[in-house]
Amino acid sequence: MGWENGPTTFWRYKQDMIRNKKTIFSVSVLMIVMATLLLALFVAPPRGFAQSSKVVKENPKLPRLVDVGADKCIPCVMMAPLLEELKKEYAGVLDVEFVDVWKNPDRAKQYRVRGIPTQIFYDANGKELKRHLGFISKQGILAEFQKLGIPLKPLQKTIKKGKS
Repeated sequence: MGWENGPTTFWRYKQDMIRNKKTIFSVSVLMIVMATLLLALFVAPPRGFAQSSKVVKENPKLPRLVDVGADKCIPCVMMAPLLEELKKEYAGVLDVEFVDVWKNPDRAKQYRVRGIPTQIFYDANGKELKRHLGFISKQGILAEFQKLGIPLKPLQKTIKKGKS
């Protein structure tokens, strides 16, 4: 091992090992800090950025659901009829919008989604309340609004009796 020259060589070897351990420790700490920063930047849910005037729809009086997806994404395709149902059943109560990330990349960037489909829940003032990533059922959407303190009830349609 190179110790044949006596204790001086042994102590130099020992000091080199300690320096190497310190270097390895320093590099490890640096890597952990960098990984934490990357996680914070790319994985942590964004807060408050979707409230710019460009993103918030012109009707701020209604709660709003924005579904950011694509027309060729399977979960997005599965959600399309549910969104249409919500749009019809809750007209005048809830504003429902679909943004296609492939057809409208600039609009999609404004929402800063990290995966599709992403549903963004807004209150009547246009404040983002929550995000959901992936497929969510119609009942799930209504339950989320309920949890957020926004109970949604469809408008009652009045049936006019005609002459037969």
